[in-house]
Amino acid sequence: MVPPIAAPSAPGTLRESGATSTADGSPSFKDPVKDTILTPRFYTTDFDAMAAMDLRPNEVELEAICEEFRKDYNRHHFVRNEEFVGAADKLDPDTRKVFVEFLEQSCTSEFSGFLLYKELSRRIKTKNPLLAECFAHMARDEARHAGFLNKSMGDFGLQLDLGFLTANKAYTFFQPKFIFYATYLSEKIGYWRYIAIYRHLQQHPESKIFPIFNFFENWCQDENRHGDFFDALMKAQPSTVRGFQARLWCRFFLLAVFATMYVRDVARKEFYEALGLDAREYDKLVIAKTNETSARVFPVVLNVEHPKFYTRLERIVTNNNALNAADQSSSIQVIKAIRKLPFWLGNGLEMAKLFLMAPIRSENFQPAVR
Repeated sequence: MVPPIAAPSAPGTLRESGATSTADGSPSFKDPVKDTILTPRFYTTDFDAMAAMDLRPNEVELEAICEEFRKDYNRHHFVRNEEFVGAADKLDPDTRKVFVEFLEQSCTSEFSGFLLYKELSRRIKTKNPLLAECFAHMARDEARHAGFLNKSMGDFGLQLDLGFLTANKAYTFFQPKFIFYATYLSEKIGYWRYIAIYRHLQQHPESKIFPIFNFFENWCQDENRHGDFFDALMKAQPSTVRGFQARLWCRFFLLAVFATMYVRDVARKEFYEALGLDAREYDKLVIAKTNETSARVFPVVLNVEHPKFYTRLERIVTNNNALNAADQSSSIQVIKAIRKLPFWLGNGLEMAKLFLMAPIRSENFQPAVR
């Protein structure tokens, strides 16, 4: 999730290094990964439009959610204990590599949410105080998550330079309604990702490679509350979830989020294997649960049980592997672009086919919940 702005005093930085630490023993900074369509993005939006939003259609629910935020249930949850001491040294080099990548991606994503929510709370404070307070509480949670992840990176002699990211990472402008769709799905899919890992490791404690996973149950409840907030906010802005245009945009964002996660997770399947999980089966569970949850607010959801849904996602995975191979095949950009073109077109075609699959009206999909 995420926007541009003044550099916050937040938890850390990632700048290269194969070395585990600097000469004095402090963590080194790891170079940020190259931005691709699969890496977490930073966002900004129309702050004036957000400030002008009328919350009265669903103000009671938003106030109730804000009261939940004020209680700050996880105030004392993210406290490191003796289990972290020496835990990083127990990982073999391959597991260490994929786990650090997971920490980096997760920290960047949480930090992007912090930046967006913090800036929103600051920009709309005087004109829309209830909305501003909700964003301030969510920024608190996201900063806490990012800091905790970054401290775990420190166990491996690395840190993510969050100040550097704030100043140098490109920001994507989204209209407020697109921020709502994207962040709602980000928070809800985050909930299902974390709780699925937590429940799996409860049943298979031998696969718990690092103590950070002990914190995932409470952690995902923050994600769930954030998702509930965006659910209530969209209901306060009925045009975002009603009408033909809303149905198209909800389909688009569901597909974009699901496809991105699936391709990314299959590409780093070694991380899930280290946890005793199959990346594809794990993603299918998360996608099914997030799709089901989205029916509570989105007017339509995807037919993820369609026999061709995952067949087409697998074709995108194959094309993505070919794109990566083409990237390494030549140092001449024109040649690389020519070699990549068929696979770009192939991915575009598969995404179009996925988008054109008939969606499921939410009132038919989950009538009991609605």
